[in-house]
Parts: sequence; structure tokens; C-alpha cells
Amino acid sequence: MNIEKNRVVSIDYTLKDDKGNVVDSTSGSEPLEYLHGFENIIPGLERALEGKSQGDHITAAIPAADAYGARNEKLVTEVPLDKFDGVESVEEGMQFEAQTPDGYRIVTVTKVAGDTVTIDGNHPLAGFDLNFDVTVAGVRDANAEELIHGHVHGAHDHEHVHEDCDECGGCGGH
Repeated sequence: MNIEKNRVVSIDYTLKDDKGNVVDSTSGSEPLEYLHGFENIIPGLERALEGKSQGDHITAAIPAADAYGARNEKLVTEVPLDKFDGVESVEEGMQFEAQTPDGYRIVTVTKVAGDTVTIDGNHPLAGFDLNFDVTVAGVRDANAEELIHGHVHGAHDHEHVHEDCDECGGCGGH
């Protein structure tokens, strides 16, 4: 079975930066599963996997533009420490979900100086070319629920609920 839209794909991968440093890997863990054609992985890798089948092995050099995009310095900003209400201690490297004009975004604390916190809304890999070594572990047709929700439902996520889901009435999956 070939990888195409509406198929669940399982991959084993190692991700390296341009210097050869391992950034991420499934080594020692379960393969990554995703629903192909639903933007669940970076666009460049999804295109590189199109048409492949179980057992296929690829290496793919993905430019930043087809990965997490270029860094946007407008996403680096300073905010008052008191905006972190209820957080005992704000430290460099911590991540928070922040409401922005474009919706929710994960931000990373890059500096804490006095009563000011510098946060970065860029993905940590934004601006980097990425190098993947991937083996396709499996390909299957997605089930109807996965297609409705736009992502894979694994063995451990059948109980999650999203009350604001218009498509599924709050049954979960987004």
C-alpha cells in the first residue's frame, strides 16, 4: 500500500541539523504515526514520503521554507513578568501556550531580566534546514473517525475530549 492522502503512516526516523547533530529520533521508541495529507508533519517531509510504501527508506534534506519556515524576529518580544500570573518561577527554556491575534502559539522563554521576560514564538527549528533519515514502518487506510478529526487515533487517545468541536460534538480528536 502506497502513502497517499487519507492513509495512516508509521515512520521510524532520525532528524539531524546541517552539522550532523541528532535533533530528534524515534530510536528506542514507537514509530511516529500521522495522517498523510492533513499537514500533521512538515510539508517537505510529507511530499518526500508521498508514494512510498512499507519498508521503503529515504533520506530527505528539507530546506527551512518547507520545514518550520524562516525565523520571524517579530515573534520575539518582551513582556512583563506579572503576565505569568500563577507561575511560581519563570525560567529560561520554559514553554507556555499564549493567546495571539493569530490564535494560540507555543512560546519559549529566552531571557528573564528583573521584571521583564523575553519570549520567542518561533518554533525551535524555524530557520533551520533539516535532514531526515526515514524508514516507512507501516501504511494503512485511515478510519472514518480519523478522517473526520484530521489526525491519527492511537490506542491511548480514545478518551480525549474537545468540548468546542463543531464537527464531532465534543467526542474528541482535535
